[in-house]
Amino acid sequence: MKAILLSEKFLFLACALAVAGYVADVRLEAYGQLVSLLESAVLIGAILAASLSVARHAERIAQKLGDPYGSMILTLSAVLVEVIVLAIVSAKAGSPTLVRDSIYSAVMLDINGILGVAALIGGFKHGEQSYNDDSARTYSVMILTAVAVSMVIPEFVPLPHWRAYSGFTIVAMLLLYSVFLRMQTGPHSYFFSYSYPDKQARRPSPAPGYPNRRQSIAVMVIGIVAVGALAELMSHALNRGLEGVAVPPGLLALIVAGISAAPEMLTALRAALADRMQSVVNIALGASLSTVILTVPAMEALALYTGQRIDMALTPVQTVMMLVTLLAAAINLNDGQTNAIEGMTHFILFGTFLMLLVLGL
Repeated sequence: MKAILLSEKFLFLACALAVAGYVADVRLEAYGQLVSLLESAVLIGAILAASLSVARHAERIAQKLGDPYGSMILTLSAVLVEVIVLAIVSAKAGSPTLVRDSIYSAVMLDINGILGVAALIGGFKHGEQSYNDDSARTYSVMILTAVAVSMVIPEFVPLPHWRAYSGFTIVAMLLLYSVFLRMQTGPHSYFFSYSYPDKQARRPSPAPGYPNRRQSIAVMVIGIVAVGALAELMSHALNRGLEGVAVPPGLLALIVAGISAAPEMLTALRAALADRMQSVVNIALGASLSTVILTVPAMEALALYTGQRIDMALTPVQTVMMLVTLLAAAINLNDGQTNAIEGMTHFILFGTFLMLLVLGL
């Protein structure tokens, strides 16, 4: 038990900061914008600590379950964190495009960031890295369909019909995910797994004090509650700190997307260095798919409930970046092997995404 408590010290620190934040937030408001920005930075760090704890326990459960169930648990835990943070921050920010920009940023981070960096680093270390190309093709076509239905076509839907199309989007995304879930855990589960040599497939022996599944689930629940409390505090502090300051409009969306993507990136990089590219593909593409077909219906349902419309239609620049990213992924992930060149193409696209964000595009 002592070993478990020590391993969760950062989660306990995050919980302590959440309690302290609710006590001191109003008092800190009187000290000006600089203090509010410092408070925001501390709270973002605390959210990352809590989300990393959630991801670590999700990864432990994933190791026991193996692919494809393991990767599914990882991506669903990240999406849950993202939905909670996004719902709280968007409610405070009052921006109708924050949800769209956050989902767009998450896809750029997952495919161009996580997959690009992992394939680049793994390619330099191992050369060509193998994976099951059935999974890549399945993920790619589903992401393309989900993005087109929920984030491209809304541009052409007249404003008076937004409720009807939002309702359709919710149903369509849930149907798409239910079929995907049936494939991933049913007769086509082999699409999302790859047989590695025995020396690579061995799992690390659990350390002393290694928690069981119930303990991991309990810690994940505590972490998710802490993330929600910290996100509310962070949104208050960030709004105060950025008031009157000219910042790129997509910065807040990138912060929200980065909070959920950080644990996935660490897991994917470890998998790439261990020459387990199938896990990278499942995490990067699975996270992108889950972000679109789960976050979109959750936020659309919230919009219908509150009556506050959200703008899900991608801008022309975002549409081009999304289509180029998905086209590059479909081409690169079509032969069952990745290499450093394929990783570099996605890394360049990720750099382009960041440059466009700096330019306010």
